[in-house]
Amino acid sequence: MCNNKECAGYLKKNEAYARLMRELRKKWKSFGRTAGSVTLKNATEAERRAIGGIVGKSFADGTVTITFQEFEQGLQKTRFAPIDMKTVLEEYFAAPLRTNQEQKEQAQRAREEFFGELLACFEDRGKNRSAAFDWIRELKGRKKYGYQILIKEFAKDPKAAEILARNVGSALARLEETQGEESLLAVFAANISGNPHYFDRGTVAGQLLTHAVCFWKNADVPQGAYGWRERMQSVGIVPDNIASMVHVFGVRLETADGPHPAYEAFYHRKEPYVLTAENLRSVTGAKAEHNIVYVVENEMVFLYLAENAKDLDVSILCTSGQLRAAAIRLLDHLAESGAAIRYSGDLDPAGMDIADRLWQRYGNRLHLWRMGTEDYRESMSGEVISDGQLVKLKRLKNAALCQTAELVQKEKLAGYQENLLEKLLDDVLNGLQNI
Repeated sequence: MCNNKECAGYLKKNEAYARLMRELRKKWKSFGRTAGSVTLKNATEAERRAIGGIVGKSFADGTVTITFQEFEQGLQKTRFAPIDMKTVLEEYFAAPLRTNQEQKEQAQRAREEFFGELLACFEDRGKNRSAAFDWIRELKGRKKYGYQILIKEFAKDPKAAEILARNVGSALARLEETQGEESLLAVFAANISGNPHYFDRGTVAGQLLTHAVCFWKNADVPQGAYGWRERMQSVGIVPDNIASMVHVFGVRLETADGPHPAYEAFYHRKEPYVLTAENLRSVTGAKAEHNIVYVVENEMVFLYLAENAKDLDVSILCTSGQLRAAAIRLLDHLAESGAAIRYSGDLDPAGMDIADRLWQRYGNRLHLWRMGTEDYRESMSGEVISDGQLVKLKRLKNAALCQTAELVQKEKLAGYQENLLEKLLDDVLNGLQNI
C-alpha cells in the first residue's frame, strides 16, 4: 500500500523541507524523473538535520548537496514506503506535475486550437481570401503583424484574447468591405465593440488593429502619432482631428477653391489662430512670408514673438510640445512650398528629441535655431534632468544636437526657451531686415 499522501503531509508539516521540495519539483519538470542534484546554500541547522535524517548523511557546513535519487531512496526506507516520488510532489504542492516539455507541448496545442478557431470564424464569412482570414493565417504561420501582442494577451486570458482577435478581425473585414469610406474612429470602434475608445492608439486593441492594417496594406508599422494617423486615414478611419492642433501666425492657406477664406481673414488682421487637423483636411497648400517659417515649442514664446513682430511680414508656428498631426501636416505643406523651417525648442531631452525628429523628416529644409551649446548655457534653469531622461540624448542623430547633448549630459540641467526670449525676437527681426 502506497502512502504518498501521508508522506507529502509529513514533509509539508516540517518547514525545513520546503526549499528542498521546491528544488526537487524543478528537477522533475526538467527531467521528468528522479534525476539531477540539488544544492541548498546557507542551509539552516534545521534543514541540515531534517535532510540528513532522510538521506543518512550529516552536513557540517552551511551547504547541503544531494542527488534526487538519494532523497527518494531515503524516503523508501521510511515508514511511508513504498512511495511514488511524482505523486508525493503532486500531493505536496496540490497541483499536477508536468515536465517543462509537456507544458510547452500543451501550450502549443492550446495556441494551435486558438488560431484554428479564429481561422474558422473568418472562413465562415464566405470569403476564404478575406483580409481578416489572411491576417489570422499570417499571425499563426509567420508570427508577425501583432502576434506578440495577441499571444501576450492569450497568456493572461485566452477568452479575452479571442474576443480581442475577433474584434480586430471584424474591423479589418469591415474596412475591406467599405474600401476607404470614411468613418470617425470613435464611431467605428463603437460599431465593432460597443466601446468608442476601443481602438484608440494607446489601447491593446488599437495597437493590434494597426498591425492588422499594416499587414493588409503591406506597410511598415508607424512609430509616431502622426504616422499612425496617416495609416488609419489611408483606410478610411478618421481619428479625433479636433484635439490635434497647431498655433499659427502669418501663414496663408490654400484650398482647391483658392485661399481659405477664414484663415485669410486672420492673416490680413495680423492675428494668431488655432488650426486643427480637421480644418487641414481641406487645405491643399501653405505659404510662409519670405518663404521662412519660425517654429517654437512653447505657447508663451509664440505669443511673445507674434505680438512683437505683428507689424512685420513674418510666419510663426507653435507646436505646443510634442508634435501633433496638425503641426506635421502644416509643416509638410510649407516644406513642399519650398519654405525654410527654423525650429527652436527647449534644450532638454524631450525638446531635443523633437528637433532631431523634425530634422530627420525635413532634412536641409530644417535649420536648428538657438539650440547650440552657447544657447544652452544661456537658457539653463535650475531643474535637474534625471539619468533616465538623459539616456534619451544618446539616440540623437543630428551632429549639432549631439554636440549640445554632450554639455546637457554634463550639466544635467534643463534649458528653456523662455530664457532666450529677447534673442529669439532679435533673430526674427534681424532676419526679416536682411531679406
